[in-house]
Amino acid sequence: MRINRKIRAVDAHACGEPGRVITGGVEDVPGKSMFEKMVYLRTHADDLRKLMLREPRGYPASNCNLILPPTRADADAGFVIMEQVEYPPMSGTNTICVVTVLLETGIVAAKDRIAKLKLETPAGLVEVEAEMENRKVTRVTFQNVAAFATHLDTDVEVPQLGTVKVDVAYGGMFYVIADAEQFDLRLTPDEGRDVVRIGEMIKAAAREQLPVAHPENPEISGITIAQLSGPSTTAGVSRKNAVIVSTGELDWKRPESWTGALDRSPCGTGTCAKMATLHAKGELALNCDFVHEGILGTTFTGKLIAETQVGKYAAVIPTISGRAWITGFSEYVVDAGDPFPEGFTVGDIWGKTS
Repeated sequence: MRINRKIRAVDAHACGEPGRVITGGVEDVPGKSMFEKMVYLRTHADDLRKLMLREPRGYPASNCNLILPPTRADADAGFVIMEQVEYPPMSGTNTICVVTVLLETGIVAAKDRIAKLKLETPAGLVEVEAEMENRKVTRVTFQNVAAFATHLDTDVEVPQLGTVKVDVAYGGMFYVIADAEQFDLRLTPDEGRDVVRIGEMIKAAAREQLPVAHPENPEISGITIAQLSGPSTTAGVSRKNAVIVSTGELDWKRPESWTGALDRSPCGTGTCAKMATLHAKGELALNCDFVHEGILGTTFTGKLIAETQVGKYAAVIPTISGRAWITGFSEYVVDAGDPFPEGFTVGDIWGKTS
């Protein structure tokens, strides 16, 4: 065999959303912080993201995480998140997958039934508590970075949809959030195609019309993800949501470019962003459980534990609780003669080719 590259990974999913975790075969990358390491990967080593997320090794809903040595002495591990069109600073489902893999494979030792660890993400340090039972992670709770709303009940003009009322909030990424009832959507799996199309249209318009940047790190800028929100018919659930992840760069004037995939989970950072908007509107108090249901009916439980300030924005400190399951152990290789060392996309499911 003429193998140029071997990458070891553990596949997992958090309440339905896949999160591949690279555990070997990739050397550390330059950077004095995890954010700098993320920037290095994005600008100098993006072939790894393409290799792991595009066909034939990935598919549109795939996510991937690279475990790296932390740059902070108080962190147990570091990781960089890779998605189809971006390197998000933070992700709830990917954090839950990473924690589960670190503990269940023994990369980080669990000494007690409640394992406490700190992870360095590009967005900052994240404190985690994982409940263990017979060496299995049964629940992961992490304190996320501060979340805040930048726009509330703001109108955006969306081609074909008209005037749409939205909120914009940061929960680790910048979300545009719209009420699904504006479009007569129930947020059920059979509506997936319409949810994705509408979400991508709103995101493209809001990104152009509502520019945003993180006050403490201006390099984190722009709305990169959309969320449709609605009521739930499930007892004990606070709200339902569908988060749309882009699978290609959008031009809001070209409908053929509106492509994306549904987050299969209730979405961790999306839950944090939604809680921030509800708190800003006086609809969610501190220390109240917020149960958020995803497109598959799975749930995350969020909570706002404190108020804070991020630049000019009133902000909140959220926690998220959920669970992940390991689905496989793999070694991905690149044959020296493989014509697609960075994978490929085809217009039938990706909306674009490369």
